[in-house]
Amino acid sequence: MAEVMSMEDIRAAAARIGIDFSQVDLDSIRLPSGDDFGIISDDEDLREEEELEFDQGFENIIVVDNLPVVPQEKFEKLEGVVRKIYSQIGVIKEDGLWMPLDPETGKTLGYCFIEYNTPQEAELAREKTNGYKLDRSHVFAVNLFDDIDKYRKIPDEWAPPETKPYTPGENLQQWLTDEKARDQFVIRAGSDTEVLWNDARQLKPDPVYKRSFWTESFVQWSPLGTYLATLHRQGAAVWGGATTFNRLMRYAHPQVKLIDFSPGERFLVTYSSHEPSNPRDTHRVVLNIFDVRTGKIMRDFKGSADEFAIAGGGVTGVTWPVFRWGGGKDDKYFARIGKNIISVYETETFSLIDKKSIKVENVMDFSWSPSDPILALFVPELGGGNQPARVSLVQIPSKEELRQKNLFSVSDCKMYWQSNGDYLAVKVDRYTKTKKSTYTGFELFRIKERDIPIEVLELENKNDKIIAFAWEPKGHRFAVIHGDNPRPDISFYSMRTAQHAGRVSKLTTLKGKQANALYWSPAGRFIVLAGLKGFNGQLEFYNVDELETMATAEHFMATDIEWDPTGRYVATAVTSVHEMENGFNIWSFNGKLLYRILKDHFFQVR
Repeated sequence: MAEVMSMEDIRAAAARIGIDFSQVDLDSIRLPSGDDFGIISDDEDLREEEELEFDQGFENIIVVDNLPVVPQEKFEKLEGVVRKIYSQIGVIKEDGLWMPLDPETGKTLGYCFIEYNTPQEAELAREKTNGYKLDRSHVFAVNLFDDIDKYRKIPDEWAPPETKPYTPGENLQQWLTDEKARDQFVIRAGSDTEVLWNDARQLKPDPVYKRSFWTESFVQWSPLGTYLATLHRQGAAVWGGATTFNRLMRYAHPQVKLIDFSPGERFLVTYSSHEPSNPRDTHRVVLNIFDVRTGKIMRDFKGSADEFAIAGGGVTGVTWPVFRWGGGKDDKYFARIGKNIISVYETETFSLIDKKSIKVENVMDFSWSPSDPILALFVPELGGGNQPARVSLVQIPSKEELRQKNLFSVSDCKMYWQSNGDYLAVKVDRYTKTKKSTYTGFELFRIKERDIPIEVLELENKNDKIIAFAWEPKGHRFAVIHGDNPRPDISFYSMRTAQHAGRVSKLTTLKGKQANALYWSPAGRFIVLAGLKGFNGQLEFYNVDELETMATAEHFMATDIEWDPTGRYVATAVTSVHEMENGFNIWSFNGKLLYRILKDHFFQVR
């Protein structure tokens, strides 16, 4: 390796041999090909890190065989058909479709080459169209161009494959075996992302892993805590491990904006929205569903934002998540809402159940039971009230309607499932007789009981505005904030009490509280009554078993509240929405402040 000289040494050497170094054009100097003289490029490490982003060989080209053999006058028509089929899967490069001709007859040879922008699109095209039936006589045989060379090198004689010794992978749930029974959490501040142990006994966080510029927007734990997901210009990635957080898989999706895991962590949905080439058109939406472990695209959806938009808006008119997962942690079904339809897909084939959507005229919203394959659908009033609004429960995959409730004079409706799927609460805003104002009541469905009985609950003052509603996780109680600011009331109800086993009853009402949000402990029993935004971070830690306040506190200007999964600790945070007091506090379940960490430009705690 050649000796590396500093610029000062070079200038001194030039002066000794009479060269005016200021007149030398360094950009005109060319090193011999293949020799870097021991000088490593500044971006060499980047090139090594992102080598998968560069084309290697011809893996973005496919060969489509068994095409019709046609004369030259039918060439354009055949090319148009092939282009239409394959451009739905990915972007074909300019001049990326080549259909060779027989020089003697002028006819096509029955195959073509298609070049995509990325290897992932080529692989998806091969997977989706190999065996595609163009007509009775022409069934496509599709291969990656690189595979042809691989098939040619198959030896004539069979040899047993080499047996590799088994090397166990890292236990991605190792954090659950912590000898101090601590939980991990992740924070983002400035350019740094840190994974930390919550060491409540030492009254401080214990560092696990820290990395700068780990993500370009946000980080997200998977639902069971197995993976930590990051977002980048080229796509998303998941990481895991005990202390090192190695990258386990990446998912190519340029300009990805949002991600969503399925409840059982089997699948990852990625979303991006792209500016249209014509200003009069809507944004272009791309959605991919990946297998989390293999990184393989199981299904993709592309179209205009209008095709994915429903009432309520959201990201560029699209309500996120676009797909909602049902059937518990088996990840067996997912669904999306469209105009007058609910499209339900099953993950065995990633196709529509019965190959058709459920037609529901004017459907406005739907939600899955968290534990069972049951859909709750809301349809508003039609024909000026001649056809009442309704909530329907539909069993999947049979599409059988289990229960329906007609609702009259409805202005709005919102559905809340209890975490075990035992109950469904439907908050119904109804017009008064004059139609000048509304009042609110609840329709409470007992899902697991025979014939799914429904109970109507109206507040003592039915004109009270409902500010927040929340079920107790895994329990039978719920809380409602109702009334007018600045001091609304909070009422607690139970679906199961000693006196009325099958009837809802009120437990208590707390009068005049500075709260506008409810945060139940994941284990139930305890709840944080929080006053965010206009209430400047008022906190009340309440024991619902004893119907008593354990502590009151304040985290001034708090923007976020998060329980740990065990229900032992609560994190409150002030993110960079506010310029002052950025950071987070960790509290015990009963409202004792354990420690406080201030961080400039604080973005996230999870």
